[in-house]
Amino acid sequence: MKKTDWLKIICLLLLAVVVDQYTKSWATSKPESWYGPLHLVLVHNHGAMLGLFSELTAFLRIVTLSTAGIFILSMYFFVQYIIPIPILKLRYGLSLLVGGIIGNVLDRIINGYIIDFISFQVFGYHTPIWNVADMIQWAGYFLISYSIIKDGHLLWPDKNMRNLFWVNQRFQIKFSAMFIAIGLLLTLISFVFSYTYLKLSLAEVAGANHPLADKYARSFILSFIFLFLMFSMTLFVVARKISHHIAGPVYAFERYLSELLDEKNDPQDSQVGSLRLRSGDDFRHLEKSAETIKKKLEILQKKSKIDSL
Repeated sequence: MKKTDWLKIICLLLLAVVVDQYTKSWATSKPESWYGPLHLVLVHNHGAMLGLFSELTAFLRIVTLSTAGIFILSMYFFVQYIIPIPILKLRYGLSLLVGGIIGNVLDRIINGYIIDFISFQVFGYHTPIWNVADMIQWAGYFLISYSIIKDGHLLWPDKNMRNLFWVNQRFQIKFSAMFIAIGLLLTLISFVFSYTYLKLSLAEVAGANHPLADKYARSFILSFIFLFLMFSMTLFVVARKISHHIAGPVYAFERYLSELLDEKNDPQDSQVGSLRLRSGDDFRHLEKSAETIKKKLEILQKKSKIDSL
């Protein structure tokens, strides 16, 4: 994908965040007002979508959702990287979706709550109150859905053997297991440090109020388990993708040699073609090696035909 396309994608993400934060800053000083069916009323939303994480204590809910937002931002860059071809509508949709999410996450980091201020009243029904970030997210959902329906055949080509989930199953499973094991060890170190720090801090703050300290500790463990599961699934996807870039070229090289050495195929036959690896694959030098082997086989075949005469 071109650098200008990458610039557009990142700028759209930043623009979504800036527009959302500007409108919230404007709404903070705006009195409640009606513009036909449009109702502008400032609301501080301390919960989350559909009440998610509402059972957690206040500061742990903020920490958990803020951390989840950073996690989503990291996933955004990873997904943008692994999409094999420049389907710009899909990439723009991801930028809008994540930009809206980050806009709400910034509210939690800065204020501890989300600023909502937009609603409508239609036929006597008053809609829930939302903000521009929510609208941007829905636009992102629409673009992503539209792109998958329209260009899904480009994402999952039917006649592509490299599209298999496992190219070299034994190697990829071993690689993924090692990758995840390292991540789990780092997670364990993080858990021991953060949980110990929290317990000691609670002991000083709560004093003899052990039920309160236990409540915060349990909430922390639940939040950490949730983030740990998300992190583990991400590690698996990342490991499989990286191992695919390693095992895939070897797999393609082996298939190419098999076709080239097949007695039914002539090395000079254009149908054999040249080895072409995917962008992002390792071992790109195999393309030159395959071309060298093909040329040498052509020379050997020509020499064999001359000798037979």
